[in-house]
Amino acid sequence: MNLDFVQWPAMLVTVVASWLVASKSEGRRNAGFWVFMLSNGLWIVWGISANANALVALQICLAAMNIRGAMKTDA
Repeated sequence: MNLDFVQWPAMLVTVVASWLVASKSEGRRNAGFWVFMLSNGLWIVWGISANANALVALQICLAAMNIRGAMKTDA
């Protein structure tokens, strides 16, 4: 199944997440980590469809770091 179109929403969500994480507002930073999680999921979907195994592995690692970041922001 060709899911090439998924890379564009994934890119947009990643950019929005980056903007949120860079905010001075704790609430926006926390939201940014969860938006990053959405982008990780989109990239994983695209990576699986494109047989990009390294990208999928990278996104899993980044998702773990985003969970860690979200937990630290909530603390």
